Amino acid sequence: MTTVEASLEASRGRLLGLAYRMLGSRADAEDIVQDAYLRVKGRNQRNIRNLEAFLFTTVTRLCLDHLKSARVKREVYVGSWLPEPVIDSGSLSPESAAELADDLSFALLLTLEKLSPQERAAFLLHDVFDTPFAQIALVLEKSEASCRQLAVRARKAVRSAKPGSPAPPGAHKALLSKFAEAVMTGDVSRLQMMLTDDVVTYSDGGGLKVAALNPIFGADKVARYFIGVARKHQMSGVTIEVRLVLINGAPGIVVNIDGTLDQTINIEVVDGLISAFYLVRNPEKLRSADAIIRAGAFSEV
Repeated sequence: MTTVEASLEASRGRLLGLAYRMLGSRADAEDIVQDAYLRVKGRNQRNIRNLEAFLFTTVTRLCLDHLKSARVKREVYVGSWLPEPVIDSGSLSPESAAELADDLSFALLLTLEKLSPQERAAFLLHDVFDTPFAQIALVLEKSEASCRQLAVRARKAVRSAKPGSPAPPGAHKALLSKFAEAVMTGDVSRLQMMLTDDVVTYSDGGGLKVAALNPIFGADKVARYFIGVARKHQMSGVTIEVRLVLINGAPGIVVNIDGTLDQTINIEVVDGLISAFYLVRNPEKLRSADAIIRAGAFSEV
């Protein structure tokens, strides 16, 4: 392995982490990083003063270009759009002590999705990847003052969207276990007691799998939705396997139907109750997770 290849490999996790947070897609992040690597190899590397800075600049700009076409596609996306679930979140670590360094939650990623691409880039580079504003200004081709304002606006949006009192991992896992048990036994009243009154469920099938086209609001409707779906599966005679694993760095559920990954479920917990569900059924978004699970390269909780 050459010195350049070694440097590229050493930066891979941080670059993937940036691209995934920018795009919400592990597959697209992999493609972006690979494209950046090819661009480095195609240049005279003696002219690159700081290889990692060059890579971060290239990846960020490629992501910004990608988001232009992605925004058009999402305008015609069937149903709710959710990020691609990540089972091996450690591979996307920014190796930073920043407050949001380990936060890959769907809530944060969906908040980032509402920002402008340049706000997203300025915020992630500075607040998550500890990049100085002087360098961000070069990446975004704006003044430092403009980049600071972009990051400030993004930071306000992120902070306003954060839940009040998220549960610690142990309580999060226990609540998931109780949820799964209530759904499988058809206990509507027990399930309702685990939910906030304004709980919401987002379901992403991408037009490729059956999913709720619009978010489902309210404890009663959400409880009956989950139990109704479970009953249909049970009546059809399929084999249902539910496992608790780490998804996007937090306890989540993978559901296998007849041995095939059918969906992932993430939750948001506030004050000991579930306030949001994020269901990913789109098979295109489950390919990476399925491969990792089949290889056994994941963490059960």
